Amino acid sequence: MSTVLITGANRGIGLELAKQYQAKGHQVIAVCRHASAELESIDGVRIESGIDVTQAADLADLKRRIEGVHLDVLINNAGLLVGSSLAGIEHELDAYRDQFEINTLAPLRVTAALLDSLKAGSKVIIITSRMGSVADNTSGGQFAYRISKAGVNSAGVSLAHELKPKGIAVGLLHPGYVRTGMTKHTGHIDPDESARNLIERIDELDLTSTGSFRHANGESLPW
Repeated sequence: MSTVLITGANRGIGLELAKQYQAKGHQVIAVCRHASAELESIDGVRIESGIDVTQAADLADLKRRIEGVHLDVLINNAGLLVGSSLAGIEHELDAYRDQFEINTLAPLRVTAALLDSLKAGSKVIIITSRMGSVADNTSGGQFAYRISKAGVNSAGVSLAHELKPKGIAVGLLHPGYVRTGMTKHTGHIDPDESARNLIERIDELDLTSTGSFRHANGESLPW
């Protein structure tokens, strides 16, 4: 049985990952600011609420709460999407900063805070987006979100180099265009299908593929 910690586990993809990992018999630690009724209904999941991944004090508290726990998989799933445009940039700078804090910096900060709980063979996952791909950008728009995801993609590659000598693999995964609250329930697939595909990709990840950027369906994505 593996131990899997998931941030942003109270809804959407994070909630589905918690459900499916728990159903497979793994120990799940669900981290969130506020637990949802859906999360609380999953028998056996350990919920660590009251954690804002942008706050140093909360990350230190999370580290204390799980002290002595070996994490096999750390999934940095918490994310934020707020619309942005060139015309509105002077009025949207707070949205840029919020997305940078949550989408770009938080995965690094969470990983650094919980590094003592990761051992050789552990995996660190960043749920990113193909919207962070420069080569794949064919439509423009969504400046803040694209910038934040391009940033975390770069950070994830550096993290892979940093952690490889420790025997820890890092994967950057695009979940697909998923029908969640973040996308206002538009999209191509439901959260359960996305989570199932993500788990397959996480299972495949090892040190030979560390630092890779992949779609949940298995496709390699361009930077």
